[in-house]
Amino acid sequence: MTAEEKEAKARAKLQKELERLSAMKEYERKYKNAGYICGVDEVGRGPFAGPVMAGAVILPGDCEILYLNDSKKLSPKKRELLYEEICEKALAFSVASVGPERIDEINILQATFEAMREAVAGLKVRPDIILVDAVHIPDLDIPQESIIKGDAKSVSIAAASIVAKVTRDRAMQEYAALYPGYGFERNMGYGTAEHREALKTLGATPIHRKSFIHGYITE
Repeated sequence: MTAEEKEAKARAKLQKELERLSAMKEYERKYKNAGYICGVDEVGRGPFAGPVMAGAVILPGDCEILYLNDSKKLSPKKRELLYEEICEKALAFSVASVGPERIDEINILQATFEAMREAVAGLKVRPDIILVDAVHIPDLDIPQESIIKGDAKSVSIAAASIVAKVTRDRAMQEYAALYPGYGFERNMGYGTAEHREALKTLGATPIHRKSFIHGYITE
C-alpha cells in the first residue's frame, strides 16, 4: 500500500468515526439549549461481589472524544485512555459507590438508584437535564430522559459508563490483592466458574453480596 493509499484509508476511517460520534450526539443536540447536560450510568449490578457504582459526567457542548462508546464495547486499555481524556475534558464528573451490605439491605435496584443520586449530587456543576441509561432515577429533582441502550446512543452516557467502569475495575483489582483466590482481577466480582468454585472452597469474603450467593456457600 502506498503512502497516499494509507493516508486515504486513515482519512476514511476518521470520517466514519466522526459520523458515528455525530449520531451519538442526537440527544445532546436535542437538549443543547437546556443548559448543562449530564450523562448517568451504572456498572456492577450483576456481580456476586463488590460495590455497584454510578458515574455522572457533564461534557462541554463542543467536546469531541474520538472512540467514545459503551464501556462494554471497549478494551480495558482503551477504557483507561478514554477515562483520562474524559476526566481532562469534562466540565464535571463524579463516581459514587454503594457497597455489598447496603445492596443486601435495600436490593440491587434501589442501591443502583442510590449510587446514581449520589453521583449526581457529587458534581461540582448542577445539571439542568440528565440523560440516563435505561432507567428513571426516582427522588431526583432534575428533569431526566431515560434512553434504552443509552451508553451506545449518547456521548454523555457513554462517558459516564467509562468513568464508572474504570473506577470499579480499579477497586476490584485492589480487592483481588486483599482476597486472593477468587479471581477478582479477572472476573471483577462476576460469577464465573472460577469464582463459584472459590466460593465453595473458600467461603464468602466481606465484599460478597450475601443476597447474590445463595447456593454457592455453606452457611
